[in-house]
Parts: sequence; structure tokens; C-alpha cells
Amino acid sequence: MTKAATTDAAIAARTDEIITGLIGLEGPLLPILHALQEEWGHVPAAALPRIADRLNLTKAEVHGVMSFYHDFRSKPAGTHVVKICRAEACQSMGSDHLTEAAEKALGIGMHGTTADGKVTLEPVYCLGLCACGPSAMVDGKVVGRVDEARLHKIIEEIRA
Repeated sequence: MTKAATTDAAIAARTDEIITGLIGLEGPLLPILHALQEEWGHVPAAALPRIADRLNLTKAEVHGVMSFYHDFRSKPAGTHVVKICRAEACQSMGSDHLTEAAEKALGIGMHGTTADGKVTLEPVYCLGLCACGPSAMVDGKVVGRVDEARLHKIIEEIRA
């Protein structure tokens, strides 16, 4: 993620550059959304109408794709992102309890960011560690067999 300017004019200009670079791909919408999120840490709302216009899609179609995929954010994430697996295998191993413990420890709900902007908590639906559940992802690193004690240690480390 870069420290790009976030005025509507800057967003429009950079969005146009990204679209121009990717529009030749087959099915360019997802790569464009990924590139925008990489640029700003989220996909700015001001970019969606530009994408729709350039790709000859409706705003609803762009919004539908954006909201369908859980990894796209409409607001910036915290410095650290903790994702807890909510798929069935991890649920059977206690991820519901783990989610409650994380929400309590951080003082936020799922999709929330702590007031200091340090930690964002998100659900994820399968990390491929079904035999090592419950699992989590912390800043892109997958962690298996997460219990409440390990969760608290992870939170302490990233909040330090």
C-alpha cells in the first residue's frame, strides 16, 4: 500500500492510470479492484463510478463484485489485519469462541478497526488449514491451532 493522495481528484487520476494499464486484460475488473486496494489499502468509493464508466458496466455491477469478495475493503484497514477463519471446519474446532475473544480483547466487532487504527478484525472463509483449526491470518501470515491464549499473545505483539 502506498501513501497516495486521497483527494477525489487524485483518486480519479490514479484510478484512470490503473484502469488504462489493466483494461486490456480479459476480465479486467478484479485486477483493477486489487490494484486500487493495493494503492490505498481499500477501494475508494470515488473510484467505483470511474471503473463502471471505463469498463461499460453499471455501478451496481461494480459494487456487486466489490461486495461479493470479502477481501475488498471500502474503508482503510488498520496497520495490522487479523482474520479469523469462519468456515465449518474451524467453527467445529472453536472459531466462534475465538472470534468472541478477539472482539472482546480488541473492543471491536468483525470488520471493525480499533480506535487507534492499529488492528482490523475480519472474517475469512477457509485458509486451507482445516486440519489445524481454528486458524487465523495475521498480516498475511497463516497461523494454525489458534486458541485463546495464542490469540492474546498475537494481539499483544501487534499492539506493542
